Amino acid sequence: MTSSSAVSNPASNAGPNAAPATASKADAASALPAGHPLMDGRTADSPLITAYRGGKPSRRPVWFMRQAGRSLPEYLKVREGVAMLDSCLRPELASEITLQPVRRHDVDAAIFFSDIVIPLKLAGVGVDIVPGVGPVLDKPVRTAADVAALPQLTWEALEPIREAVRLTVAELGKTPLIGFAGAPFTLAAYMVEGKPSRDHLGPRTMMHADPETWTALANWAADASGLFLRAQLEAGASAGQLFDSWAGSLGLADYTKYVAPASARALDHVRHLGAPLIHFGTGTSELLVAMRDVGVDVVGVDYRLPLDEANRRLGGNVPLQGNIDPALLSAPWEVLEAHVREVIAAGSAAPGHVLNLGHGVPPETDPAVLTRVVQLIHSISPE
Repeated sequence: MTSSSAVSNPASNAGPNAAPATASKADAASALPAGHPLMDGRTADSPLITAYRGGKPSRRPVWFMRQAGRSLPEYLKVREGVAMLDSCLRPELASEITLQPVRRHDVDAAIFFSDIVIPLKLAGVGVDIVPGVGPVLDKPVRTAADVAALPQLTWEALEPIREAVRLTVAELGKTPLIGFAGAPFTLAAYMVEGKPSRDHLGPRTMMHADPETWTALANWAADASGLFLRAQLEAGASAGQLFDSWAGSLGLADYTKYVAPASARALDHVRHLGAPLIHFGTGTSELLVAMRDVGVDVVGVDYRLPLDEANRRLGGNVPLQGNIDPALLSAPWEVLEAHVREVIAAGSAAPGHVLNLGHGVPPETDPAVLTRVVQLIHSISPE
């Protein structure tokens, strides 16, 4: 690792405790290029973007988290012999994997195929995806010195991401691409623990035992994720989602004090672009209002909370995404169909609703079931 402690971007080389760059007048004037899908008419009126913006879509939009992955035989074939992170950094391969579920299922969006630790990898942090384990760092980040030694993520290092997005968007036509990044807490949790954790005691302890180091680390993660998301959006993604997979381990007070500011900081990198922004976490029913308040257009809801209750808690003024229970994908069709219809009914009071799972597609899912779910959703009038 190098001794530099900032994440560099085209507008700022601020250190990990500094505020992220805000949009200048020049940024705002050219936030997205004229040829961007949101600007040239390809995706602005698509069902997905219309629903994200609280409008009336031509059909009910649906996509699935982890729709590009192990549930698809074509994915397993193209990934054969290629390590996970390598597959994310080969633009042609990442693009092909992103496109596969759109071709197969007729979903209303592609979700960019990558991994939340790719910004770490591109910055020069030693990290790999260990089969059966998940992200594992060469060295955990647990002290102020560790944070100060974190290397820079440069704009130039993100070129494989931008190229993969450009290739994908060129093939998608009027179907939007969703970019994504890991939220700072989830990214920092991996960094502190050095691997996946059941209870995330390491980062939760650091917040209270060494808040200055926690803030520096959370800000580093925020800037890395924000820059990663910005690269995708500027290259052609029509929306961006911040995933906070592990935020459900936090109480509301800790989330509000120690996590929400960093999540807002990550999103500050892309707000001026004008693309819809979505925030999703698992086990976050008690955090939904705070997650909205970091400044997003759409809130994703996991399978634990009915959408009508989520809508009530959020004041009925924010579009929702979710929340089919992934466990029911292997249930008898009549059970799954009834559940999907219940989710649609529960989401009907929200100002916009995009169907999705309440978490990712399980790898053992029959792809034909996902296709049938999409067909069912599209058959139900968006009235």
